[in-house]
Amino acid sequence: MDEMFYITLMKKIKQEMIEMQISTKFTIAIHILAAADYFGSNTKVTSELLASSIGSNPVIIRNIMSDLSAAGIIETKRGPGGIAIKKPLDQISFYDVYEAVEKNKDHLFNFHDNPNPNCPVGRNIHTALDGKLAEAQGDFENDLKKYTIADVEKDIRSEVKKQESKTSSAGY
Repeated sequence: MDEMFYITLMKKIKQEMIEMQISTKFTIAIHILAAADYFGSNTKVTSELLASSIGSNPVIIRNIMSDLSAAGIIETKRGPGGIAIKKPLDQISFYDVYEAVEKNKDHLFNFHDNPNPNCPVGRNIHTALDGKLAEAQGDFENDLKKYTIADVEKDIRSEVKKQESKTSSAGY
């Protein structure tokens, strides 16, 4: 096999792996939970409020809220009722959110459909990668279990406090 073919094939594999990402539903769901906690004590948290904070369409927000509700993370009240978080934030891990909203989580890495069985790389790529990718996905999922929504909320409140102190110290 010529070297140029191998280089081209490896570039294509690398590009396909870069393009595979977790959907934005994951970070939107974390944003929903952080905003619900941040604003919830003095404001009714609605899909419109959340959409404004997130910069998204309220219908998308409601769909993700539905996933979070089905997972038992939030409770939604139809109409003007808003949402409430059902668990303490330190008991909601990133993994819980990932499980609630990601639909294609069984295989974080999707394999290209037709590796060439006549090519030594194409014929053996699954054998060479499958175990490594499964291990990487397991490591990723275990890492998600290390972080909670409480961690995010704490950081947000810390940043808000810093910004407020800068604004007040600047004389505004």
